[in-house]
Amino acid sequence: MTLTTIREHRCFGGVQGTYTHPSRATGTDMRLSVFVPPQAAEGPVPALIYLSGLTCSDENFTTKAGAQRYAAEHGLIVVAPDTSPRGEGVADDAAYDLGQGAGFYVDAIREPWAPHYKMYSYVADELPELLAGAFPLRAGALGITGHSMGGHGALVIALRNPERFASVSALAPIVAPSHVPWGQKALAAYLGDDPELWRDYDTCELLAGRSFPGTILVDQGEADAFLAEQLQPQRLVDACAAVGQPLDLRMRSGYDHSYYFVATFVGHHVAHHAAALARPGAAE
Repeated sequence: MTLTTIREHRCFGGVQGTYTHPSRATGTDMRLSVFVPPQAAEGPVPALIYLSGLTCSDENFTTKAGAQRYAAEHGLIVVAPDTSPRGEGVADDAAYDLGQGAGFYVDAIREPWAPHYKMYSYVADELPELLAGAFPLRAGALGITGHSMGGHGALVIALRNPERFASVSALAPIVAPSHVPWGQKALAAYLGDDPELWRDYDTCELLAGRSFPGTILVDQGEADAFLAEQLQPQRLVDACAAVGQPLDLRMRSGYDHSYYFVATFVGHHVAHHAAALARPGAAE
């Protein structure tokens, strides 16, 4: 797999780049933004994948969150892929919460989504392989995080692939998509009406049968307009408690769902991943 460079900029001593590549998972060209810190000039460094939320692309986090400053301090590569396949012939929907920009990090099995909507396989399998071949990524030192729909994706992908992801966190994640309107709409469209098929993409359902070998970090704004209906973090608290999964949930007074919230706490998340990925076991 080869990357095509769209643009690169010097940033905090490193390089912020935007790239495209043909994806075997989605059958389309996929776009991603990658920050490579200055420490990478001296050898391989850990990497953190950030998954964005509904309506976003690779650019939202890259231009709004200010993560490059913290990534440069800690020596982390930060990767922001797109949220769905795009382009001519790719299925879409007029609603903001389905179709292009709303891939939900699942592998769709229903038409018209099945041919291209394979975002789970793209992030869990193809993207780590691509990064290892194109950037100075230290083997075994890969973390994953995300916001909202992307937080859902990060938690699910980490829980299902603990051998590949050594750290995980989320900002205002959808933790129980089987039980909230955003998730029920997307999972029914992409997977069908059988709730059993949804379990593999539901963090709280997954926790009933597995755990993550490390602390799950979550930040959640208490003034988030989606808190009660769509996010419901207490479900995650209960699911983690039931199986003894370490969880660090921080409820943030006055903060909403916006990128002002993300930008406020992204440094905290970068530091969490840097500490976890610096441990000897993360590189084994």
